Amino acid sequence: MRRSWLVGAVVALAACGSTTSARPAASTIQPAASTIQPVASTIQPVASTIQPVASTIQPVASTIQPVASTIRPAAFPITIGKVTIPTRPGRIVSLSPTATEMLFAMGAGTQVVAVDDQSNYPQEAPKTSLSGFQPNVEAIAAKNPDLVVVSNDMNGVVAGLSSLSIPVLVEPAAASLDEAYAQVTELGRATGNVAGSGDEVSSMKRRLAEVVARLAPRKGMRYYHELDNTYFTATSKTFIGALYALAGLENIADAADKTGSGYPQLSAELVVAANPAIIFLADTKCCQQTPKTVASRPGWSRIDAVRSGRVIPLDDDVASRWGPRTPELLVAVADALDASAKA
Repeated sequence: MRRSWLVGAVVALAACGSTTSARPAASTIQPAASTIQPVASTIQPVASTIQPVASTIQPVASTIQPVASTIRPAAFPITIGKVTIPTRPGRIVSLSPTATEMLFAMGAGTQVVAVDDQSNYPQEAPKTSLSGFQPNVEAIAAKNPDLVVVSNDMNGVVAGLSSLSIPVLVEPAAASLDEAYAQVTELGRATGNVAGSGDEVSSMKRRLAEVVARLAPRKGMRYYHELDNTYFTATSKTFIGALYALAGLENIADAADKTGSGYPQLSAELVVAANPAIIFLADTKCCQQTPKTVASRPGWSRIDAVRSGRVIPLDDDVASRWGPRTPELLVAVADALDASAKA
């Protein structure tokens, strides 16, 4: 059920006191300077004690600057692509689980009034029966949104909502990490949360860099990433594939992607023949797949990944979304590789 929007998209593809002010007065005192000199000398030590205090103020002032920049309101109206958003949206409807996660991560959660039936994270997201895979324009409009975010233009939802003067942003599946970062940034601009989106992009990059730093490249180690039990998968041209590439893994699906969609459907025989050294299951929830069910498939007991116990269950949601929890997916991959190296 969670998988419906993703597999549907796959099939469709396949077919974030001044010294300067004192100087004029000093010049008028110059003729009497000799009489003032002793007094001035007594002031000097006091002045020197003030200097350190002034220096301590400087760092505090510098810390205020970033805070001030974060509260500067974004300028509206704003145009993103062909979509114009007249004012800062206060009633956002998200029909994309990934966009939902992005919005809450950047601090726009209080602006979100409804999310689709697959948006199960974070827990406080206002989940409804709205569908992102089969969107209903009337049901969406009934939420009185001033911005709608979707991952695909299904059922003519963009034209339908646009005819009602409701702005719609389409944020499709990212093909790379840079595209994921760009979407966070774009949603930040669209919702008036520029600083929050920038912070989230920086956080994602930092956390990914920390995982990459502990990874030892596994050149030549081939893998299979399973999206569902009909053998749909993701190639290196996708966002998912880009993460595995960070670990130096080679994708058995790359050569099989004849349409260039990035999401080909393999056959059981092709996977067996490719003999991957490690298998990642992103269909543990939607299709109840486990290392045991994989091992029971005809001929799969001969695959190196099965024989060596390197069939790794993943969290379906984390593995299929290109948002703030992306580093968690790379952590799972890194953990699996570490475990296999010790086995």
